[in-house]
Amino acid sequence: MTRTFFRNAWQPALLATAISAAGAAVAAPQSLDELVVVGSRAPSQISQVPGAVWVLEQEDLAQQFQSGQDLKTVLGKLIPGMDLAPETRTNFGQNLRGRSVLVMIDGVSLNGSRGLSRQFDSIDPFNIERIEVLSGATSVYGGGATGGIVNIITKKGQAGATQLGTELGASTGFNDSEDRVYRFGQSISGGTEVINGRLALAVQDNGAFYDGDGNQILPDVTQTDLQYNRSVDIMGNTRFRIDDNQSLELTAQLYNSQFKGDKGLWFGPYLSQRSNPEVRDGFTADREPETDRYLLNASYQNRDFLGHTAYLQVSSRREESSFHPYPYPSLNQDGTLNAAMSYYGASKQNTEQHLIKALLVKQLDKVKLSYGLDLDREDFDASQMVFNNTLAYGSGGLVFEKDFTVPRYPGYRVDGIAAYLQAEWQATDRLQLNAGVRQRYSELEMESFTPTTQQIAVERGLVSGADAIPGGKSDYDVTLVNAGAIFNLTADQQVWANVTQGFEIPDPGKVAGKGDYTITQDGRYTLTDYLDVSENAIPGLTTDQVELGWRAYQDRWDAQVAAYYTWSDKDTETTDDLRIRVVDAKTRDYGIEGNLTFRATDQVSVGTSGHYIRSEVKEDGDWVEKAATYASLPKVTAFTRWQDDLHSVRLQASHSFDIEDDAGQAIDGTTLLDLQASRRLPVGQLNFGVTNLLDRQYQTVWGQRAQLFYGDRFAYEPFDFKGKGRTYTLTYAVNY
Repeated sequence: MTRTFFRNAWQPALLATAISAAGAAVAAPQSLDELVVVGSRAPSQISQVPGAVWVLEQEDLAQQFQSGQDLKTVLGKLIPGMDLAPETRTNFGQNLRGRSVLVMIDGVSLNGSRGLSRQFDSIDPFNIERIEVLSGATSVYGGGATGGIVNIITKKGQAGATQLGTELGASTGFNDSEDRVYRFGQSISGGTEVINGRLALAVQDNGAFYDGDGNQILPDVTQTDLQYNRSVDIMGNTRFRIDDNQSLELTAQLYNSQFKGDKGLWFGPYLSQRSNPEVRDGFTADREPETDRYLLNASYQNRDFLGHTAYLQVSSRREESSFHPYPYPSLNQDGTLNAAMSYYGASKQNTEQHLIKALLVKQLDKVKLSYGLDLDREDFDASQMVFNNTLAYGSGGLVFEKDFTVPRYPGYRVDGIAAYLQAEWQATDRLQLNAGVRQRYSELEMESFTPTTQQIAVERGLVSGADAIPGGKSDYDVTLVNAGAIFNLTADQQVWANVTQGFEIPDPGKVAGKGDYTITQDGRYTLTDYLDVSENAIPGLTTDQVELGWRAYQDRWDAQVAAYYTWSDKDTETTDDLRIRVVDAKTRDYGIEGNLTFRATDQVSVGTSGHYIRSEVKEDGDWVEKAATYASLPKVTAFTRWQDDLHSVRLQASHSFDIEDDAGQAIDGTTLLDLQASRRLPVGQLNFGVTNLLDRQYQTVWGQRAQLFYGDRFAYEPFDFKGKGRTYTLTYAVNY
C-alpha cells in the first residue's frame, strides 16, 4: 500500500521508532498525528506536511521486487507523479511532475551536477526497507529537487538475537537458455540495545532480454542497458546508543554493476549493415559498461543539545560510470565511411562528493524552528577511450582495443555552503502555517579543456594542434523561499497549499565543454567561439511552484490528490551535436496527481492512481508543447488485491498516454498488466510474478527518445529498443 507521508532517514533514533510503528499495521491507514520526519528535515507529524507525500512500505516493496519488478519500474507504477520506467540502465526522462528528481540513499544525495541519470542503478532491492517520495519542487534540500525527492531507506539491524535473511530468485520468459535472471541475497543482523547492526550481500546476474515477439532486445549502445550484467551490493550498518539522548549510526556501501557478457550489437564491417544490426557473439572491449560506487555515511543525533534536538550527518560518495563503446561515424557523400574522421569511443565519468549537514530543532510553545547549515564539495572528471579504428569498424562493432585516451568533458569542482531556516506555527487548533528560506552560495571552477573531436584529430596527426577552451570560475548566490498552510477539515482529513522554489545548475560539462573551431592554413584548430565561465556564468535554473492538495484517512479508504503549477524563466535544449544550451524561455508544467485505495473487506482492496500533466514552452508569445524528448507522459494505474493470513494475489495495470509536440515528434504510450502472488510457507515465503502478462509488443519510451536524439546522425534501427515480453519470476525468501 502506498502511504501518504514522508520521513527522512538520516535521523537514526527516530527512524527505528517510526519503522517499528509503521510495520505493525501495514494494511491499516495511518493517523495524521503519527510522528515522522518530513520535507523540513526535522521530526514532524503527517498533519504538518504541506505537500503531497508518498511512502512505499516494506511489505509492498517486497511483493513488487520479488515478483520481477526493478526499482525504477516500481517507482513509476506506484508513485502517481513519477513517469514510468525507461527499462534500461539509464533513468533519463523519468521525471517527477515533469521535472528532475533528487534521489537519496538514507539522505545521501546520488545526484551530481553532471546529469548521468543512473541514480536507480545504485542499490539492490534486497537492501531497501522503504521508499519515501515528496512530490514537487522544494527549497529545503537545495539543488536537483525541482520535481521532487526520492529517499531510499535501507534496512537496519535491530537489537536481539542474531537473525539471518536469505533470498533466492529467478526470472525467465522461456525464450532460450540465455533468457534468465538469477538473484541471491544474504544478510546477518542483531546486537544489543547499545550496539546493533546489519551486514548484507546481494547479487543479481542477468542474461538476455526478449520482447513480446520472442526476439532478443537490441543492446543499448547509447546509455548502456542491463543485459549480460552482474550487480553486487555489499551494505553494512551499525547503530550505537551512546546514552538516553545520543545515538550514532554508520552505514557503508560498495556497489558494482558491470557488463559480464560476450555478445554485442553487430553493424557489419565498416557499418555496412547499420540499418539492420544483429546481436552476435565475439564482443570484447578494454572498457566495458559499468557503475562502480562506494558510499559512507555517519549520522549523529542528540535530543538535548543546548535546549535543541541536534542532527549531524557526514557523508562521502565516489562513483565511476563507464559507457558502452559508441560509434561516431563520418560519412562520405556516397554514404561510405570516412575512416580517418570516424572513431569508436567509450567514456568513463567520475564523481566524488562530500557532504556535511547540521540541523538544530527548537520547540517554542506553538512555534517550531528548524535551522541549519549544509556544506558540500563535488569533483568531476571524465575520459574518452578511443579504440583501434580498424578493429572496431572492421569487426562491425564487436572488438574494441584501446588506441589512446583523451579527456571527455572538462574537469571541474563545485563548492557550496547553504544556511536555512524553517518555521512552523500552529496558529489555531485547525490551522498551521509554514515558511522558510534557504540561502546558498556556491562556486564552480572549471579546468581548461580541448574538446574530444579536436583532441582525436591531434592524436591521429590530422592537425598540428588545437586551442583549449579556457577554464575559469563563476559563483552563484541563490535565495530560495517556501511558504505553506494546512487546514484540518476533520480529525482525519485536511487541505493544504504551498508555494516553493527549486534550483539547479545545468550540466557544466555539456554546457561549457564544447566550442566552435576553424582550421587554419597551417592545419591547426583555432577556437572561434566558446562560453567563458569567468565572464558569463552558466545560468542557473530556478523553478517556482504553487500546489493545492487534499488528503484523507478513513477505516476503509484513504486518498490524496494535489494540483500544481510549476514554471521557470529559463530552459535547456540539446543541440545537434548533443551539447546543452541554456536559453531564455518561459516553461511551465501543470497537472494533477492523485491516489485512492479502498479496502472493501479485510481481504479485498482495490485502488487507482493517475497523473495528468501538460508541459509547455512559450514561443513568440504562445504556449506550445514541450519537445517530446523531454516531456512527461500522462499515466493511470489500477490494482486489485486479495489476501489472507497465508496468501496474497495482486493484479495491477499501468497505462501511459501518447504525447506529440508542435514539431510533430511523438512518443507512444502503452498498457501493461502484471500479476503477483505470494504464499507464506511453514518456513519462509514464496513469491510468484508475471510481468507483461498479455505479452504485449511495444517500444520503450527511452527507445523512442533515443531515435530522436541519435537517429539522424546514425540510423533509427539501432535504437529500436523494445520492451520486455512476458516474464515469469519465482522468489523464495526466509528470515531465521
